[in-house]
Amino acid sequence: MTIDNLKSRFVHKWPTAAAVALSAAALTLPMGVKAEENTITAVMHSSLRVLDPIITTAHITRNHGYMIYDVLLASDEEFNPQPQMADWEVSDDGLTYTFTLREGLLFHDGEPVTAEDAVASLERWGERDSGGQLIFDVTDRLEASDDRTISWTLTEPFPPLIDTLAKQSAVPPFIMPARIAATSSDSSISEHIGSGPFRFVAEEYEPGVSVTYAKFEEYVPRDEEPSWMAGGKVVHVDRVVWTSMPDAQTAVNALVSGEIDYIEQVQVDLLPILESSPDVIVENRDPLGYQTMGRLNFKHPPFDDKRIRQAALKAMNQEDVLAAMMGDPDYYDVCGAIFGCGTPLADDTGSESLLNGGDPEGARQLLEEAGYDGTPIVLMQPTDVSSLTAQPVVAAQALRNAGFTVDMQPMDWQTLVNRRASMAAPDEGGWNVFFTNWMVPEITSPLINVMLNGRGEDGWFGWPEDEELEALRAEFIAAETLEEQQEAARKLQAHTLEEVIYIPLGQYMMPQARRDNITDMIPAPVPVFWNIQKQ
Repeated sequence: MTIDNLKSRFVHKWPTAAAVALSAAALTLPMGVKAEENTITAVMHSSLRVLDPIITTAHITRNHGYMIYDVLLASDEEFNPQPQMADWEVSDDGLTYTFTLREGLLFHDGEPVTAEDAVASLERWGERDSGGQLIFDVTDRLEASDDRTISWTLTEPFPPLIDTLAKQSAVPPFIMPARIAATSSDSSISEHIGSGPFRFVAEEYEPGVSVTYAKFEEYVPRDEEPSWMAGGKVVHVDRVVWTSMPDAQTAVNALVSGEIDYIEQVQVDLLPILESSPDVIVENRDPLGYQTMGRLNFKHPPFDDKRIRQAALKAMNQEDVLAAMMGDPDYYDVCGAIFGCGTPLADDTGSESLLNGGDPEGARQLLEEAGYDGTPIVLMQPTDVSSLTAQPVVAAQALRNAGFTVDMQPMDWQTLVNRRASMAAPDEGGWNVFFTNWMVPEITSPLINVMLNGRGEDGWFGWPEDEELEALRAEFIAAETLEEQQEAARKLQAHTLEEVIYIPLGQYMMPQARRDNITDMIPAPVPVFWNIQKQ
């Protein structure tokens, strides 16, 4: 099955069919969910507990960020950077970037957005984001020339600077008030004030249960038509409420009955229920889909040994993982490319065993060679996100078949998101391996793929120290043509799977569902609630 087949799989309204008997579930929505017509109630892929979009790459926190914050630049549906909060100019020598904030920008507390706020926000972002770290490596100074002008001067050209600032994920450079952005990037912020189209309603927030956003009446949208994260963010509803329904069946029943308006991710095996409803639309909002993968912890045994990491990779079989995740092969595709299949940098070097059923015998030989002593590996298993529940179970059995001892520990996703940041030893509250998913658009280059970071403790969870990886990223930055970028990407592909920086486990599509009175939803990889109307 090709990626093009996957792209065309979901752009339709399911046909009306005879009603399917639904279980009588008692649905009690959290306090704050109102019945007014201008309130959209949504069930997202995960509950929200971490509110700081700079200290985590969790998608639910990023989605929260886009609700209340804005960015200087944003990518449109053609992946082109566009002005959002600011216009920009670049000096002829490529060393100085000047950003001018547009007029009328206000934070939710009524204070104007200034260049000082932007500078502080960019500096904090640059400490955590993989691409931001590369930019600050060559930064001479970043300063506010006046209230609306930001001057960014480099020591050497960095051609992808604008594209990196405009990226939609994994850690977008959201702009916060300077006093909030002054918070250490190792600590979570305690105020949640942005200048975006919605404001966070703190008094109605129930961590892990419900979060409410209200229209920011003072927000001034751009004039352009919306396109992905760019263009005019026009809000047509008064409130958006994200409510948690960990049981997928309950959420589907609530959508059919009109208790809720939207489900971000629908389990494929529950689609027949939605086929019976003439009032529900099922569709795909993302033309490229997701990649799922495993991440190993380089800091602690046994995965501090390259041979044991290679054994873990050889133990895996993409087809088994994807089949358990999605059930229906129409919804997934085996893919060994770390930059995603169907993208300009796609290459599958080094992924042969992943694509061809695994190599458990080869894995056992590597474990014997490395002297693996049976030390249990702590595998974190999220239990409440439908797109993340199958991978740990399938992987745990594959690892056991290859000779690993596996300690699979169940927990909810938000607990995992917090725990994966721990550098403690696995038997002291740390971990050895977890599985996660990325949208393909956020892994398509080594500048935005946060897992491709060899800076040890300054990098992403797992913390590989890898000078060659950093050198290959620098080679990619220096490339002047697409062909040179593709050659650098091939080297990165080979190096990543040789060192097992992470284990790509294939691509899949995840349908979403909404009531048919919810219209004009932007078909973007990130679910956004501006432009939407509730009829």
